[in-house]
Amino acid sequence: MAGLESQKRLKEVLKDYYMGMKSPIAWCTSAGPAEILRALGFEVYFPENHGALLGASRTAEKYIPRAHQAGFDGEICSYLTADIGAWLMKETPLTKVYGLKSIPEPDIIVYNTNQCREVSEWFNFFGREYNCPVVGIYPPRYLEEVSEADVDNVTAQLRGLISVGEEIIGKPLDYQKLSETLALSFEGSKLWKKMLETASQTPAPLTFFDGCILMAPIVILRGTEICVDFYREALTELEELVARNQGAVPDEKVRIYWEGMPVWGRLRNLAELFAENNTAVVASTYCNSWVFDDFDPERPLESMAYAYTQIFINRGENAKLEVMKNLMKTFRVDGVVFHDSKTCFNNANSRFGLPQRVEEATGKDSISFDGDLVDLRFFSDGQTRTKLETFIEQLKFKK
Repeated sequence: MAGLESQKRLKEVLKDYYMGMKSPIAWCTSAGPAEILRALGFEVYFPENHGALLGASRTAEKYIPRAHQAGFDGEICSYLTADIGAWLMKETPLTKVYGLKSIPEPDIIVYNTNQCREVSEWFNFFGREYNCPVVGIYPPRYLEEVSEADVDNVTAQLRGLISVGEEIIGKPLDYQKLSETLALSFEGSKLWKKMLETASQTPAPLTFFDGCILMAPIVILRGTEICVDFYREALTELEELVARNQGAVPDEKVRIYWEGMPVWGRLRNLAELFAENNTAVVASTYCNSWVFDDFDPERPLESMAYAYTQIFINRGENAKLEVMKNLMKTFRVDGVVFHDSKTCFNNANSRFGLPQRVEEATGKDSISFDGDLVDLRFFSDGQTRTKLETFIEQLKFKK
């Protein structure tokens, strides 16, 4: 991994975020309407980030079986099973890292099924545990195009969320505050996009694996000055590396597009595997999922409804193909690696012929490997290394 100064600063940012969290607290999905919650006056906590932390700390496998005992199947989202299992065992990695006794207690729980239906079951479980209000946003799914009717549908649901939030907070939403919060999200998103686009240069100053770490602020601090300030500094660092022709991978020879979820418990191992083979993973739809070009502070609700509905994971296969083609061209990749994440059906995009369609449309080779976002029982180090190294050698031979 690149070893950026920004990654070191991020540790303090995250420490301040977790240790400074105080009531009233809202839980929210990672691509949910956090701006509304912040504008209402809630601190916002993201269970998916906690799920990723359970994976990165390689403790998920301790907790997943406990969720199975409680009736949650072994092939549903392992973020869900790891997080619920940890809750049932009254443990969290936040204790070791930040000294927190538990995850933050919610005053309201909000989710958006633009990502998957599992978030509904996950968040409603905690609604029952905490006996607090739960509000779900249910946009149309698997869209090739997002229509005006779709936007109106979601906008109406966002207004319903506002009504519930106002009742909990005890005062009406300040729409000027919402516009200001969305403006900060838009600015943070633009900076995040510019950071990712530095990897379009050769050599790339950061890789997908660095992006998986540096994405934390655009997820958990979206709509804050902290997020904007962090990305301004991080972008400056990356632009300086580009100016010095300094890449994240020594002697970069191959450029890869990563499609699908990270393998959180093997992030460093995979980064080192690619680096050892002079290969930079320069692009992904995952990291780009928090680029919201369509936010408009002048039309906050309508633009949020559109932006959160048109994310990659919520699109049809034709729309996904177009997104991938554009990113592959921008980042000048030599091939595509599809991660078939066994418990994340909604973001495993190798199951309906998309790899073959990508190859036909772009002329670029692809490969798929089995794994999971946090359940490492579905991942084989040896088989994955052999498959990826063979693929890289084939790409090198073709160049």
